Amino acid sequence: MDYIMHIVVVGSGIVGSSVAYECAKAGARVTIFDSGRLAGGASAVSFAWTNATTKTPRSYFALNVAGMRAHLELKRDFGDVPWFVQTGSLEWRTTAPGLSQQREEFKQLQEWGYAVEWIDENDLARIEPDIDVSAVGGAPVAYYPEEGWVDPVLYSASLLRKASARWNTIVRLNQPVAAVETHNGQVKGVRTAPGELVAADVVINCTGSFSDRALGSVPAVPMASTIGVLAFTLPMGLTLRRQFHADDLDVRPDGAGRLMIHKVSVDQTLSEAKQLQPGGDEATTLLEAARRVVPALNSGSIEAIRTTVRPVPRDGYTCAGPMPDVAGYYAVVTHSGVTLAPFLGRAMADEIIRGKMRQELETFRPARFFAPDSGFGRRKAANAVPA
Repeated sequence: MDYIMHIVVVGSGIVGSSVAYECAKAGARVTIFDSGRLAGGASAVSFAWTNATTKTPRSYFALNVAGMRAHLELKRDFGDVPWFVQTGSLEWRTTAPGLSQQREEFKQLQEWGYAVEWIDENDLARIEPDIDVSAVGGAPVAYYPEEGWVDPVLYSASLLRKASARWNTIVRLNQPVAAVETHNGQVKGVRTAPGELVAADVVINCTGSFSDRALGSVPAVPMASTIGVLAFTLPMGLTLRRQFHADDLDVRPDGAGRLMIHKVSVDQTLSEAKQLQPGGDEATTLLEAARRVVPALNSGSIEAIRTTVRPVPRDGYTCAGPMPDVAGYYAVVTHSGVTLAPFLGRAMADEIIRGKMRQELETFRPARFFAPDSGFGRRKAANAVPA
């Protein structure tokens, strides 16, 4: 009987569930651990926008385009994918510097073959009548027809349910991993917080913003994670289908008549994730900004407001592949997790199980943080605490 590789995935968010699903599909025996509920970290509080805009340099842009395509390819496995909505997105800028930057980005995206076009106020009013065109101020509107958004929790649950039913993937929630066990530079498994040793050939760290927490003696990924804030409205009689991005404001539908609202400037007021109130200053700021574009919200209110720690590797770019010095130990962490998750899952399965190296990840390996001239240093990374 052929030996079956056992892979332990740590973290059940959109990245971890993708890695677990694709590795199980490729023939490995997979166990996935999470210290809390399924996809209960950053995946549960994400604007979840699938896109490749503002993603530079070209290699990072290409990686995100591959992620967008992987979402479409994943549909072949499931047919109906209720977690993925691809109605496109809209963008406009009302300041001179913002408009100038938008035009430069528009030109670059067109040169790189990205689907984008200009539409005018009449087109905007026709396709999204809930938007007050006067808020656009006569500025051109960029339309990205291939962009969309994901429900990361439903995505993760669907992939892990299928992996469990078809390939006997084991999902262990509310069971923190305390350490990655090694011997002579080779992974031997993981040790849970209560002390249980689970043997494994490969361990893949998909813990997001916790990737810089030491798991025993193995190296950790240097992180520069940021705080994110999202507000959710009460259900409203709205027909908005497309997300929009306007200056310092991002809004998208979130199902059942709710809208999700985000502002970078509100994120920047917090130094840590904490509980906020639907009637608090942050919620009021978000709602008032959205009301200026969607007048129907004048009779609405905020139902919930949530914060999270967004996983951002120290240099801002995706980190995916083998970690240094420990054979069989991998890390996959990125701020673009929603866009990249299905691609990263397949790429890890290709590299670890099928022995096929993915050139798309060549410049995004964890090793870049541990080179002598990186400025990070192995011990510094291992002992770091979440940003």
